[in-house]
Amino acid sequence: MKLSKFGQKFISGAGIVSLMDDLGRALGGDDEMIMMGGGNPGHLPEFQNLLKQRLKELAECDLSIRDLAGVYDPPQGNLRFINHCAALLKNEYGWDVGPENICLTNGSQTGFFILFNMFGGTFEDGSKKHIRLPLTPEYIGYADQGLEEELFVSTRPKIDFLEDRMFKYRVDFDSLDVGEETGAICVSRPTNPTGNVITDREVHGLLELSREHNVPLILDNAYGVPFPSIIFTEATPMWDDNVIKCLSLSKLGLPAVRTGIIIAREDIIRGVAAMNAIISLAPGSFGPVLLEKLMSSGEILDIGAKMIRPFYFAKCQKALEWVHTELEGTPYRVHTPEGSMFLWLWFEDLPISSGELYQRLKSQGVLVVSGHYFFPGLNQDWQHSNECVRLTYSQDDEAVRKGIAIIGRVLKKIYQENS
Repeated sequence: MKLSKFGQKFISGAGIVSLMDDLGRALGGDDEMIMMGGGNPGHLPEFQNLLKQRLKELAECDLSIRDLAGVYDPPQGNLRFINHCAALLKNEYGWDVGPENICLTNGSQTGFFILFNMFGGTFEDGSKKHIRLPLTPEYIGYADQGLEEELFVSTRPKIDFLEDRMFKYRVDFDSLDVGEETGAICVSRPTNPTGNVITDREVHGLLELSREHNVPLILDNAYGVPFPSIIFTEATPMWDDNVIKCLSLSKLGLPAVRTGIIIAREDIIRGVAAMNAIISLAPGSFGPVLLEKLMSSGEILDIGAKMIRPFYFAKCQKALEWVHTELEGTPYRVHTPEGSMFLWLWFEDLPISSGELYQRLKSQGVLVVSGHYFFPGLNQDWQHSNECVRLTYSQDDEAVRKGIAIIGRVLKKIYQENS
C-alpha cells in the first residue's frame, strides 16, 4: 500500500511522536520509568478539588450535561465561554477584543497546525513564505507542523553567561532576517524548552518587525500570561491587531480536555473557525463548559497567580538545587528558569550526542528529551544543539530528585570515559 507525501510526512518519526509515546507509556502504567521528558502538568490537589466541585454541579443539571457533551458547538467554539473570555481580557487588560476576536481549537497543537499553514507555504501567486522563529531552541511540537517542507526558518540566539553556571538566550536582532519570504513570526513565552521569557522590549522589537513587513506576530503563551501564569519574572500581557495570541487550558491542569484559545483579528478568526469545521466539525465543549464559571468570574487569573505559579516556582527551586548538587564536577550549565515547567541543561563539549544521552538515560529508567529536536529551521551546524537536554520538574518531587541523581551519575561516567 502506497502513501501520499502527506501520509509519509506524518508517520516519519517526528520528535513530538516519540515524546508523546514516551509520555503516554510512562504515565500510563510503567512504574519503573521516571518521566522527566514530557510537558504533562503536575497535579495540584487544590485545583483538582475545584474541578470535582464543578463536575458535581454539572452532574446535577441536565442542561449542563447536555452542554458538556451532548451538542455540537459552532466551529468558533463555545460562545458563552468565548464571551466571558473576551469580557475578562477587555476589562482586566484593556484589550480591544470582542467575541469575534476569539476562536477555540482542539488543543493548541491543532491551532498551530492551522495558523502555520495559513501563513506559511505556497501562495496563489506562486511565492513561498516561511514561519520565522526568532529564537531557537523552540518548541518541539512546531517542527513537523508544515504541510510543505522547510516551513520554518530560525535564528541562533545571543547567549548571556551568568553566575552560578546559568545562562540566558536573547533574540539576536542583528541577525534576524525578516523579509518578503516571511509569512509570520512566532515565539513561545515562556519558551518551551528553555523556560526563557523574552523581555517586553524584545516582544515590542518583534512586533515592530511584524508591522514593518505586514505579517502577524504569533505569541504562544501556553505557559504564560494571562493564564496559567507559570512565569517567574516580569512579563506584560499584551495584544494588538498584528498579534495572534495563543492560550491553552492544558497547563492549568487540564491537558486531556484539549482546549486551545486563539485571539486575533476578526478575519483570521473566521479563517480558523472555517478550518475547525473542515478538520473536526467543532472544538470540544468539555473544557469550556467546565471552566466557564472560572472565566466569567475572573477567578482563572487568581488561580494562575496564586495557585499554579507558586506550585511550579517551588518545584523549580528544588529541582535547580538538586541539579547543582548532583551535576557538580561536570561541565554543565542551566538556562535561567524564568517560567514553564522545564529545566534546559547544556553539557559543554559533550562527548556523545544528546540523542545517545537520551538512550543511555532511558536504559537507566529516566526519560528526558534530546535537545536536538528543539532547533527546527536552523539551517546551519551548531554543536550546541547536540549538547542539551530538556527535563521537566512537574511530577513527584522524589521521582524528580532520583531522576536528577541518575542523570548526574550517567554524565560523570560519560565524561570520565572520554577524559
